[in-house]
Amino acid sequence: MSTEKQATVRRITAPQIAARKGDAPIVALTAYHANTAAIVDRHADFILVGDSLGMVVHGMESTVGVSLDLMIAHARSVVRGTSRALVVVDMPFATYEESPQIAFRNAARVMQESGCGAVKIEGGARMAETVRFLVERGIPVMAHIGLTPQASHVMGGFKTQGRDEDTWPLHVADARAVAEAGAFAVVVEGVVEPLADMISAAIDVPTIGIGASAKCDGQILVLEDMLGFNDWVPKFVKVYADIGAQIDKAVASYADEVRARSFPGDAQVYKSNRK
Repeated sequence: MSTEKQATVRRITAPQIAARKGDAPIVALTAYHANTAAIVDRHADFILVGDSLGMVVHGMESTVGVSLDLMIAHARSVVRGTSRALVVVDMPFATYEESPQIAFRNAARVMQESGCGAVKIEGGARMAETVRFLVERGIPVMAHIGLTPQASHVMGGFKTQGRDEDTWPLHVADARAVAEAGAFAVVVEGVVEPLADMISAAIDVPTIGIGASAKCDGQILVLEDMLGFNDWVPKFVKVYADIGAQIDKAVASYADEVRARSFPGDAQVYKSNRK
């Protein structure tokens, strides 16, 4: 019997992601359950359990209705299905904005109950104090600026940010504030390309683009978007496979065979021992 120890697979950590600034691009996708997370885990550096699950999985009109319990349940599933990628969990609306203390209580619960390695919160300079409070107490934080979906009702929808150049200094200031407060990475969503480039150059932690720029330190997409599950596709999404159409075709074939009584066939039923 061999006494050699098998190599242990270690998860990527938040500090390792932070150290990738200016290095090889960081790959990230969302995942909401164990089976797809296991596939993404083989290729991504971090997996985001995004509150987008409210819309993608549960049919909500926005992310605002997502609860902490719902996020924790999906995060547990993703952690169980993975072994390599850092798992980051979105803090849902109204679980961190009120005070740093409440944010810490809820973020600690997310980490304790799901086993994830970091949380993500939306907001720039206004959330810097909260970012610092969490990081100082052992909770790695990924920040999120630009188009922040939880604030879509205030923004008047999912609108591209930075079309007016006069607003650029505000977005850069947001990025600097959360980076200086201790965020290990900053998601930059839905901003014009030159602004995204300016933000990436302005901070010392990685920027993760979604609808931003190829010059960001990494990229993230919603898995279901890039797999073609949805009829409407945002401009910033490239569809890499039309899985939605394939599922529709498979389900239609199954339905036809059931109605024709050709499924189950001999290969799918159990036979008795009677001769």
